Amino acid sequence: MRIEIDDKTFDIMLEYEQIKKRIRLLAIQLNVDYENRIPVFIGVLNGSFIFLADLIKEVDIPSEVSFVKVSSYKGDKSTGRVKEEIGLQMSLKDRDVIIVEDIVDSGHTMEYLLNMIKKEDPASVNVCTLLLKPNSVKTKFDEITYIGFEIPDDFVVGYGLDYNGLGRNLKDIYKAV
Repeated sequence: MRIEIDDKTFDIMLEYEQIKKRIRLLAIQLNVDYENRIPVFIGVLNGSFIFLADLIKEVDIPSEVSFVKVSSYKGDKSTGRVKEEIGLQMSLKDRDVIIVEDIVDSGHTMEYLLNMIKKEDPASVNVCTLLLKPNSVKTKFDEITYIGFEIPDDFVVGYGLDYNGLGRNLKDIYKAV
């Protein structure tokens, strides 16, 4: 299926049913890995809100949720600079933290987030990302433990990801053509 958003054309990449199945598997892994602990899931706004909402519904261990908002994109390109718009709203000292991200591509945002969270002296920090662009990541991150899908270096929208603020509401994920 082909769609138009603003001045770009996109084709389907991942259908919602595939995404839901993968989220269930990620949640099972999280439930096992964090058994007898109470992790805090830190969603990275705006992109992760749909992914985190679906993920947390599948997690059956006690847990907390909070959000941060950072940005590094303008249009379909990373600026390379990360801007903090909403910071941490709780203490993470001695907590097990799971950063929930919609996509890790260049890694600039992830590097910023990991540095910010590690300053809080958490017990552990891991990353759960729906999408990972392994060929785009500039830095190796040992903390990226939970990956929904590895994708090529395509620009993607849908399921929380946007282009110029549009397309977040799409159930499926689409790639630019």
